[in-house]
Amino acid sequence: MQMDTAPQEHEADVASAAAVFGDASRVRVLLALGDGRRLPASVLAAEAGISPSTTSAHLARLLEAGLVTVECHGRHRYYRLSGPEVSDVLEALARVAPPKAVRSLREGTRAAQLRRCRTCYDHLAGRLGVALMDALLANGVLAGGDGRYREEAADHDRPSAYGRDMAYELTGHGRRVLTEFGVDPDELPRRRPAVRYCVDWSEQRHHLSGALGAALTGRLFALGWIRRGDARRVVRITDEGRTGMVRTFGIPEDWDAPAA
Repeated sequence: MQMDTAPQEHEADVASAAAVFGDASRVRVLLALGDGRRLPASVLAAEAGISPSTTSAHLARLLEAGLVTVECHGRHRYYRLSGPEVSDVLEALARVAPPKAVRSLREGTRAAQLRRCRTCYDHLAGRLGVALMDALLANGVLAGGDGRYREEAADHDRPSAYGRDMAYELTGHGRRVLTEFGVDPDELPRRRPAVRYCVDWSEQRHHLSGALGAALTGRLFALGWIRRGDARRVVRITDEGRTGMVRTFGIPEDWDAPAA
C-alpha cells in the first residue's frame, strides 16, 4: 500500500498563541525586550514592576511558547525576543488595543514620547522614524515608494507590521551617503533583508526597518545623536543629533510638530 507523503497543512493555533499575550505582567516583560536588547531576569523584573519569582515563571512560559530566547554568559542568563515578528505582534496589539487611562502626568508624557520617537525592535519608529524615512526618500537615498500607507490600496500591508506592498531599494547615491555617514551597506548582516519597512502604528506611514534600519539606528546611538529615554523603548534626540540629522539627511527642522 502506497502511503501519502504529501505535507499536511495544519491550522494555526491562534487561541494558544493569544493566551500567552493575555497576561498584563507577561506583556510588560515582552515590551521591556521590544527594543531588541538582551536583558537579565532581574532587569526585566524591575522594568515590568513584578517580583523576580513571577518574572521567572513568565519567562518560562515565554520560552516554552518560543517568543523569547535565552543566552548564557558565564553564570548569567540573558533573554531577548526570538525575532522581530514578536515585536510585530506587540505593535499590532497596540494598534487595536483601547488606550490605557492616563493616571499621572508621567504616564501621559511617556505616551507622547513613544509617539515622538521610539524603537521598533532594533530600528527607529514614531514621528522621528517616519521623518527619517521621508527624508531618505526625498533626497534619493532610497527609492521605490513614497512612505505613505494607503489602506484602500493595500494588498498585504496592515496598519502595524512589516510592509510588503512596496519594494524600496538603496540607490547608488544612497550608498555613498550612508558610507560617508559610517554605515557600510556591504557590511550588513546577510541573515535578514537589507531594506524593509514597517507601517508605523502611531503615524500610519512607513519607517525604515531591516538590516539597514538597524545599522542606521545603531550608528545614531554610537554618535550620541539619539539616546535611550528613562522609559522602555522611548528614545530622545540630542541637540547634536537634531542638527546633524537636519544637515546630513535633510530632515525638516519641524519634524516633531504634530500632524495637522
